[in-house]
Amino acid sequence: MHFNEIGQQLRAYRMESGLKAEEIAARLGVSRAALYRYEKGEVIKLDTVKRLAELLKISPLTLLGIGVEYYSRPIGYLERIRQLEETADQILQLYGPICYLTTSDEYDSLLAQIFEENAELNGLDRNMARTAAEQVLGALVSRKRMFIARRPSIIAIFTTAAVQRFIEDGVAGVLPLSDRLRTLCREVARHEVERMTDLMESEPIGLQFGLISGAELNGPFMLLRTRERASLAINPFPTDAPPNAQSGVAMITSAEDAVMTHQRIAESTWRDAIKGQAAAKQMRALLSAKA
Repeated sequence: MHFNEIGQQLRAYRMESGLKAEEIAARLGVSRAALYRYEKGEVIKLDTVKRLAELLKISPLTLLGIGVEYYSRPIGYLERIRQLEETADQILQLYGPICYLTTSDEYDSLLAQIFEENAELNGLDRNMARTAAEQVLGALVSRKRMFIARRPSIIAIFTTAAVQRFIEDGVAGVLPLSDRLRTLCREVARHEVERMTDLMESEPIGLQFGLISGAELNGPFMLLRTRERASLAINPFPTDAPPNAQSGVAMITSAEDAVMTHQRIAESTWRDAIKGQAAAKQMRALLSAKA
């Protein structure tokens, strides 16, 4: 057993559950410090794993890293992706209108405003909503900082349909927002597409973008690779989804069949994608059409 991996998953599922560390520690009959040591990779007894799994409403095998990890809220999934990106050498993303790791600070600032207004419009408890938003934004910003520091290679493939929707509807296009914020969402969306277009043209080392026409052929997914391991992440939560969204179930697995099947889809799609100057030209056409 890799206790460090057990600890990482324990932290992700604790955040997913919404329970505070002291609550879980009290129910286990251990100190909060002991729980944090488990999360950092200290040896943990199988009986403790079993009791933790019961508290977190998951199977002990899942906590041991055997099988598939499932997350029904964005924070658990984002925390787990942050952990995987800590050691990833290559990140391959299929679909979606943007690659979050290459977005601007303006995008993060906008997300904070979106989450706050969405909580107010839906009458959510202010303190709970703020805590959830801080957790999600913290995980997102941590991912971006880690990318800037480590610079793993990224291959990202977008669809023209997704980019068109993003330009037209703006960030968080499905959420009801005030006219002021919706206008800002559209402005920031255009800025991010322009940013991606510039990257397509300049083709910096370690960063490759591709564009394909038509609808998304499969749900959005990521493949994260290290020298020893590859993980598949399928995620129904876009980065602009509200922190407490439960619109689907994200999953992460290192099962070889799942990884290889999605790798074949990615390779085929990448071959068909336009890249570089040609992709940038089409992106600029999309921007002009929605001007």
